[in-house]
Amino acid sequence: MHELGVVFHVIRNVKQVAEENQAQKINSVTLQVGEVSGIIHEYLTDCWKWAIKKEEILKESSLYIEPIQAITHCEACGKDYETVKYAKVCPFCQSENTYLLTGNEFLIKEIEVD
Repeated sequence: MHELGVVFHVIRNVKQVAEENQAQKINSVTLQVGEVSGIIHEYLTDCWKWAIKKEEILKESSLYIEPIQAITHCEACGKDYETVKYAKVCPFCQSENTYLLTGNEFLIKEIEVD
């Protein structure tokens, strides 16, 4: 489960931002997570709930996850399509000459403080 390591990384970054901005309490953190990033939202949320108990500044914070749809582009026909539904093979021309446009991201979008 790499979600725990991801949560520790997010907490470290969020605490750094809070310190730089002299924030005393973090109310919520919003993450954008690509649907093919390999992150399981439920595991991430469970790890978050466990890890924030150890951090005074985060103890009562909420975690919000915004999914980013995976979209693949076909270089052969120039069309974009849903990655999860069709994988690497373009549903329009059957080409495998494709690449991922979005859906692999993992970003801290927003930190809400008092």
